[in-house]
Amino acid sequence: MICVLQFDAASVRVLERMLGEGRLPTLAGLMRRGRHVELATPADHFAAGAFHTLYSGVELGDHGLFYPFQWDASSQRARYMTAFPAPPAIWERLARAGRRTLAIDPYESRPPRDWRGTYVCGWQFGDRVVLPRWSLPSTAGDELAALHGGHGANATEIFGRPRIGDLLALRETLVAAPGRVADAAVGLLGRERYDLAWLTFSAAHLAGHQFWDLSQLGAEPEGRERTQLQGALAAVYQAVDHAFARVLKALPEDADVIVTSAVGMDVNSSRADLLPGMLAAVLAGAPIPSGESRSGAIWRLRGAIPTSARGTIARALPDRVALELTARLELRGVDWSTTVAFAHPADNQGYVRLNLRGRERDGIVDPGDADALLERIAAGLSTFCDPDGTPAVAGVERVASHHPGERCDQLPDLVVRWSDRPATTLAGVMSPALGEVIRSGAGSGRSGNHTPGDAWAVVAGGASAPRAAGGEPRLADVASTIAAVCGVDGEGLSGQPLLEPAAA
Repeated sequence: MICVLQFDAASVRVLERMLGEGRLPTLAGLMRRGRHVELATPADHFAAGAFHTLYSGVELGDHGLFYPFQWDASSQRARYMTAFPAPPAIWERLARAGRRTLAIDPYESRPPRDWRGTYVCGWQFGDRVVLPRWSLPSTAGDELAALHGGHGANATEIFGRPRIGDLLALRETLVAAPGRVADAAVGLLGRERYDLAWLTFSAAHLAGHQFWDLSQLGAEPEGRERTQLQGALAAVYQAVDHAFARVLKALPEDADVIVTSAVGMDVNSSRADLLPGMLAAVLAGAPIPSGESRSGAIWRLRGAIPTSARGTIARALPDRVALELTARLELRGVDWSTTVAFAHPADNQGYVRLNLRGRERDGIVDPGDADALLERIAAGLSTFCDPDGTPAVAGVERVASHHPGERCDQLPDLVVRWSDRPATTLAGVMSPALGEVIRSGAGSGRSGNHTPGDAWAVVAGGASAPRAAGGEPRLADVASTIAAVCGVDGEGLSGQPLLEPAAA
């Protein structure tokens, strides 16, 4: 048996500090027992795209999935990610070979077509975008709820400035969440046999976004509330470590174990909500006249309506309706007959896509003009600075040169890498030639966001042995390792196993 413990979006910086302080004893023990490897990851450019690579073993250019609300060139609009085909997750490959999987809360995943075992999503907490509630068998979620006191709380992220009371409630949800994963896993492992257990501890992910610091609040809380919020991230990491210990005790003695994180977390430096206005100025070749749009439609809406009001409206809508409405609001009001390029929906790195003739349904840019236009956009965006004059943009890169593959046409044309300076309280950016772009509202309201890179794994063999390195370890290697250990066909997987059966 092999068990994957996904320490979701863990901050390398925080882990190193807490390991040094002796506050993560279970992870420290696994690191002594196994091998720690850094993994090449598509999160260098596409944080959300890393999850499908982790689960499937297929590289980003071949699966083309990189954001929950993604551009569909054939319909000239953004659509929720389930509108696009996804590569089969490794547990589907195992199911076809007769192997059984226990999967709890696979992040940004979807119900498998082929399955054997138990799969529950939205268990530790629910998020209609990235952790929607579903289970296989269909009764599995309700059966767990009956045993463990109900389903997890709803924790769907609402962009914008949060309220202190909401953050305090979220802290309680996230500190309890790892224990809920352990409760379900220990119970199921005690009564059923599985070849793979994949347990995703997503509380660390959301805690990193919301509790990196308190800069997203208009005014910091005082006293006990401040202490609770400032210590929330570390409390969640310790809860994850404690849950790991409980799961490890429930595993067979010879189980192989992989602890992994597909993306990193650090201070939020994203200026993605400002990119639509920056791009508009670049394309106009001059400052945007006063009164004209300076941000995308959905960011203007977020800035105009308080977070609490939008949350109330969103909770009243069925999931399907809320997701479709969000997708429709992205890029709403764009005149495609005159638009040569647009800022793709994003909340971390910035993405730019050309409205290319022959690729987009309503494309107007001649392919022969694409290179010059991309160069012009990259040069213009690079002129923007923060209010103190330091560069806002660290670099603008062509996607095609980094992520080739069968579905690379689904990806944007440019990735904008932001300065690594905090952007939570940023009022806007300015270009000497193109003028000022002012932020609408408070941006995403996240104080933490994903880093480029920082994917890693701790590989601790049980019945299997370490495999000699055959090149730079990659995120796709995790799925290849599971295929090798479980003895199933690895054809089509792009990675290399990090373990191999001891008898091989």
